[in-house]
Amino acid sequence: MQTDGYAGYDFLVHQKKIRHIGCFAHVCRKFTDVVKARGANGKTGSADVALNYIKRLYALEKEAREKLFTFDEIRLMRGERAKPILEEFRAWLSKKSLQTPPKGLLGKAVSYALNQWEKLVGYLEDGRLAPDNNMAENSIRPFVIGRKNWLFSGTPAGAEASALLYSLIETAKANNLEPYAYLRYIFDRLPLASMLEDYEALLPWNVTPEKLGIVAPARCG
Repeated sequence: MQTDGYAGYDFLVHQKKIRHIGCFAHVCRKFTDVVKARGANGKTGSADVALNYIKRLYALEKEAREKLFTFDEIRLMRGERAKPILEEFRAWLSKKSLQTPPKGLLGKAVSYALNQWEKLVGYLEDGRLAPDNNMAENSIRPFVIGRKNWLFSGTPAGAEASALLYSLIETAKANNLEPYAYLRYIFDRLPLASMLEDYEALLPWNVTPEKLGIVAPARCG
């Protein structure tokens, strides 16, 4: 389970069959806030040093994607190249924690990183893991951005209907289906469905882009 440092997730540490993984994107944001507070004319400082460590880690991830590393190759690469960077970063954080007021923006960023450390380095253990949970956050961003529009439902039945539709659309997107084309496809065929198999055939994982009349463009070479 990969999350940010919200205290509500701390119970996961005590679950024997769950490995709790941290998120470097949230660490990055806290140091970025320090840079923003400094202003455009401020001098380069400790926050920039921290961000540089994180950039080096993400550069390795980019290289792995570009070279199409297997999950096992990613794990080995991280052990050989990312782990030394992480060890150096932690040593820097530990030293900085003794030199920085804990209630300042920089102090809070340093403390957050150190408190989350064992979770943050968890991604080294498996090549299938990412250094952050941005994929999950990007999936829920449409709801976060528009939450004022659907903060309340008129009835419990309305809330359940909304949840079902949101889940259906997001699952369609996860299966590379264009949401509006998929909705048109199922609404056209729902009146004709009479058996369980008919409804199952309309679920996102049983529909292909070709069925929606969407054909991938031809590629050269």
